[in-house]
Amino acid sequence: MIALSLAEIAAVVGGQTHDIPDTSVQVTGPVVRDSREVVPGALFVAFSGERVDGHDFAEAVVDAGAAAVLATRPVGVPAIVVDDVQTALGALARHVVERLGATLVALTGSAGKTSTKDLIAQVLGGWAPTVFTPGSLNNEIGLPLTALSATEETKFLVLEMGARGIGHIRYLAELTPPKVGLVLNVGSAHIGEFGGREQIAQAKGELVESLPSAADGGAAILNADDPLVRAMASRTKAKVVLFGESAEADVRAENVRLTDSGQPSFRLHTPSGASDVTMRLYGEHHVSNALAAAAVAHELGMSATEIATALSGAGTLSRWRMEVTERPDGVTIVNDAYNANPESMRAALKALVAMGKGRRTWAVLGKMAELGDEALAEHDAVGRLAVRLNVSKLVAVGGIEASWLQLGAYNEGSWGEESVHVSDAQAAIDLLRKQLRPGDVVLVKASRSVGLERVAQTLAEAGTEGEVAAR
Repeated sequence: MIALSLAEIAAVVGGQTHDIPDTSVQVTGPVVRDSREVVPGALFVAFSGERVDGHDFAEAVVDAGAAAVLATRPVGVPAIVVDDVQTALGALARHVVERLGATLVALTGSAGKTSTKDLIAQVLGGWAPTVFTPGSLNNEIGLPLTALSATEETKFLVLEMGARGIGHIRYLAELTPPKVGLVLNVGSAHIGEFGGREQIAQAKGELVESLPSAADGGAAILNADDPLVRAMASRTKAKVVLFGESAEADVRAENVRLTDSGQPSFRLHTPSGASDVTMRLYGEHHVSNALAAAAVAHELGMSATEIATALSGAGTLSRWRMEVTERPDGVTIVNDAYNANPESMRAALKALVAMGKGRRTWAVLGKMAELGDEALAEHDAVGRLAVRLNVSKLVAVGGIEASWLQLGAYNEGSWGEESVHVSDAQAAIDLLRKQLRPGDVVLVKASRSVGLERVAQTLAEAGTEGEVAAR
């Protein structure tokens, strides 16, 4: 974080100082909520959770070098006491962002946010100092913590914004007002919480409503291939830039194909030129993500050649998102177990098939959470798609949702052992340990709550049958 005195921080967050001998002492380290991340000069934010109360670590973090604790009560060590630490954290983030000279880029969407954020970070980061959301810490706590990690040298601040309801993105945009706003898509993720795609579109569009006008440098980057996103152009005063495969897109892809290993290749067209891209990532769905990143980078001043070079060199920054491990015995493990929704499930299955040309393919799938009344139909549809794509083996893992996956495959025409329902991750490991053969390609994907990363990690560490150790 940029250096601020404890007195200035207290004034910004409306707090009272306690047990601070010298309020001119500066916070020169990061702002953290995890006591294990404290370094000298840090500010520790004491959140009170259901199982852990950050206030209990106050003495330990000061002993470790923290300048002070942001707390809701005196803790016997230097502290700034506020009514609500989350509100105070947001106010501090807003203050720091206003002090920075960085250009703030925000993005949202139902699927692909984190992968696209990672692409933007790598493209811009090779051009100028860039700070970006780690993993998918895109909520009212993770977003301000990321913003507070920027320094005077930061030129670009790239923030992923998630939402669980109407008003959430508006709130995040008020904490960290973006200049460039990107909306990727409107899908079915969290549809059970929102109530419908129209409500999801309403929530995602709050990002473009928050942007400054075109005259003030605001830019809304919208997916030309998604009608609900494209319609958001009427909700902003910012300059509108369209990306996609549509001929009307300002930044578009032509001649899209997949390499023999399933990596996308295409001709990138921008208003200032064109250049060829061959990505290191797997799956055709990354073309849209790459175009979104390209549109942001072009709007900020990069050339088509610079963007294409950066996209071609970009890898995976966030764990468990299409992580590919090639085992010594020829088995390929694709760990995409961080999260799942209908759109990302379809994309991952298509990527599996592209990667597995001429090889036996396994789809190890689990529950897609927060689908509400659509859950049965969506799980059934994914099971059916696995059959239509000729995935060799479907392993549905878990409870009722997994049974719907397996039933969909069965009703679509699967029989015998082409699809199977197992109870949990360990059962999936046991099955695959016995049946995998050299050359097989295995996709592992489910919502985070299912914990299927254990399956992918365990299998990835095994080179031959018998080396898989259950954990």
